[in-house]
Amino acid sequence: MRELFSHSKTIIALGIGLMLLQSNTGLAQSSTSHSPYSQFGIGQIREDLLPQTRAMGGVSTGVRYQGGLPILNISNPASYSALNRTILDAGLYGNLTQLEKSGSVGNTADFAFSHFAFGFSLNKSNGPKIGGVSFGLLPYSDVGYSTAATRQIDNISYKTSLVGEGGINKAYVGYGVSPFKGFSIGANVGFLFGNLYDKSMIEFPYEAGMYNTVQTLTRETRGATVDYGVQYFKSLGNQWNITFGYSGSLNNAVRSKTSSLVTLTQTDPGSENVEQVAQDTSAFDLLSNRKFNLPLKHNVGITLSKGINWSIGADFKYADWSNFQTREGEQKLGKNLGFAIGGQFKPDATSNKYLNVVDYRLGFRYNKSHITINNHRLSDMAVTVGLGLPLPETNFGRTFSNINISAEVGQLGTMNHNLVRERYINLNLGFTINDAWFIRRSYD
Repeated sequence: MRELFSHSKTIIALGIGLMLLQSNTGLAQSSTSHSPYSQFGIGQIREDLLPQTRAMGGVSTGVRYQGGLPILNISNPASYSALNRTILDAGLYGNLTQLEKSGSVGNTADFAFSHFAFGFSLNKSNGPKIGGVSFGLLPYSDVGYSTAATRQIDNISYKTSLVGEGGINKAYVGYGVSPFKGFSIGANVGFLFGNLYDKSMIEFPYEAGMYNTVQTLTRETRGATVDYGVQYFKSLGNQWNITFGYSGSLNNAVRSKTSSLVTLTQTDPGSENVEQVAQDTSAFDLLSNRKFNLPLKHNVGITLSKGINWSIGADFKYADWSNFQTREGEQKLGKNLGFAIGGQFKPDATSNKYLNVVDYRLGFRYNKSHITINNHRLSDMAVTVGLGLPLPETNFGRTFSNINISAEVGQLGTMNHNLVRERYINLNLGFTINDAWFIRRSYD
């Protein structure tokens, strides 16, 4: 008897992962955020959520299954112990934003690769249950703001600008195991990397015959993080199941190296977008090289489901940013408190009508932000919707895939208190492959 083991699918997965890694590395230098509030801290935080849980308001802490099947739930690594197939998930992110203040309105749009995640089971069919593993790459935060004003000196008008861009990515590997029936525990070890840029610019008109000045502060961020979680799951009979979850993170310390580069430029009147042409570097300084603590986070959640037909859940989230500081002298941040509710529904998994086997998802989330401006604490809220679109099964039913779509329609901030109101639509598209990989086949 001979045993065969095919590595072709593993090679394909790793190839896709490397492509997305290269894409994300490049995209980390430009931002998909256009929020003026991303200038605080390390920018706009992107949670460890895939489209299938974002569509339910971000409910994820107590999520172990969707539609009766294990899912890849990065936000709580305890869920990895439920994996019984290999899951490959990759996707795109898009954003539409409207900014409004004092009757002035601006609209922006952007898109980028959003994530690559891979998970598989270590359990043997007739052997010990030793858990599941996941690894991947996804955005952690990004910065994208821009303000400008026109000033005058000696009858010469000039423009001053503050611009922020860049992002931080997170590569992770995680493990989850169920040491005894009904209980699981897991952890993710991540590595953060990326650069954040804060630019201060003074621009004179070309006919003034003067050099412009650009100071770029680069915050190079590197460091390891540890996130962990537990889940308790129990069958209530008649296809009813309940899962309680907790996840959190240590106040991980990562290193930030801040440098300042001052360059002289001159306006090129012949360029279509009036570009700035570098003329000389006048100064380069290393301002600081130190560690800072990321916030301590705690999430608790509960999910109730009935077979493959429907599930509902709720999450409560807390993060303490009080001890966080990346720039010396910047204003203190506070505590972030939030909740999310949501669920999904499949009309009839046995139906021959396609619309009856689609997963329909709906949710709502609300956060009292850690950012306070003009003595007003920012709030962020959104309604979320989504679909899980099944694709035809292949390989005699061993391989089945889904396209997961989610949309978050929300608002951050207000026009009161001399603030900016940010209305946004975040779109996420994910492609999920479920397959029984790593199976040994034999023949005589």
